[in-house]
Amino acid sequence: MSTDDLLARAVDVQPPGELQKRLAEGTPLRVKLGVDPTAPDIHLGHAVVLGKLREFQEAGHTAVLIIGDWTARVGDPSGRSSTRPMLSADEIEANAATYQEQAFRILDPDRTEVRRNGEWFADMGLEPLFRLAASATVNQLLRRRDFAERMDDDRPISVLELLYPLMQAYDSVMLKADVELGGTDQLFNLMLGREVQQAYGERPQVAMTLPILPGTDGVRRMSKSTGNYIGVTEAPEEQFGKVMSVPDAQMEEFYRLLFPGEPGPTGHPGDEKRRLGRLVAERFHGAGAGESAEAHFDRLFKDRAAPDEVPEVQVPAGPVHMPALLVDSLGVGSRSEARRMLTQGGVSVDGDPLGDLDVDAAMLDGRIVRAGKKRFARIRVA
Repeated sequence: MSTDDLLARAVDVQPPGELQKRLAEGTPLRVKLGVDPTAPDIHLGHAVVLGKLREFQEAGHTAVLIIGDWTARVGDPSGRSSTRPMLSADEIEANAATYQEQAFRILDPDRTEVRRNGEWFADMGLEPLFRLAASATVNQLLRRRDFAERMDDDRPISVLELLYPLMQAYDSVMLKADVELGGTDQLFNLMLGREVQQAYGERPQVAMTLPILPGTDGVRRMSKSTGNYIGVTEAPEEQFGKVMSVPDAQMEEFYRLLFPGEPGPTGHPGDEKRRLGRLVAERFHGAGAGESAEAHFDRLFKDRAAPDEVPEVQVPAGPVHMPALLVDSLGVGSRSEARRMLTQGGVSVDGDPLGDLDVDAAMLDGRIVRAGKKRFARIRVA
């Protein structure tokens, strides 16, 4: 893989020319990426930077994946307008347990060094912490945009949050990182890492940032907290369906960031979304997953048919209050929402619209109730 390939899609590479210089030295580089297990799933937004790390692997360099079990306790303040709630150690551990397997859907496990920063933070005493704290100034930390904005608006910044970029930088010290990857919101943290490495007598790393993938809403960044994400371990049918909801205007960016080796979208937006949906499903679930997911999508939304496997729900004989059934058994959010769906034609039984609030259970026995586009249940009378 050429130097141009490694630089492709990067937004910032700092200092300019330094990566080319190190690549020319001919020594394999240690390329670091940190992920904090603040949620159980890795999504396609993570896949952008993980894909770049895979490219470095293919060029013969060492990928170092940091699972931030201790930085997650602080929470990255990048792009935040308020302090993050602290997660418990059990929550972080449960999330961390899944991250390595998910990352290996993109990375080559045989060429990946996986570390947790609890290796050095769990037993860090005050003296090493004092040395780390002395390697940067409060002035430096408050110059970062999100902190500056919160200062201007008189919104709180905890001392704990100020430690986060220092902790991320110390990871680079401990790993002797040559390159650190991150999204564009990470540039401050990556550049601070260079300064902290210098304070510890280390050669400072190259900072490389990649674009941030928009979410399925096409507006905000892809994120679990906003619900606009596509998880790498989600079922292929779910991945395909979510891709089909991405706005047409974002197709070019999804292709560019996730599948740089594929031709960009040139045809009808609907056809290009289908191609992208197949590519996503096959990338994470193997050959054939894309076609199967597309067929599933067509059964649900084009042919209006139920999926192959429908959960069964038992109801007692007698009258059934449909809003209660839709909430309790089909996952509709509230009874008021269920009533609206019934009155607006959003509920059907074996494809026939149902608008009644109360029906006899015998009328539902053995039949499939559908609520909205994606909720199905086969009703059995107990």
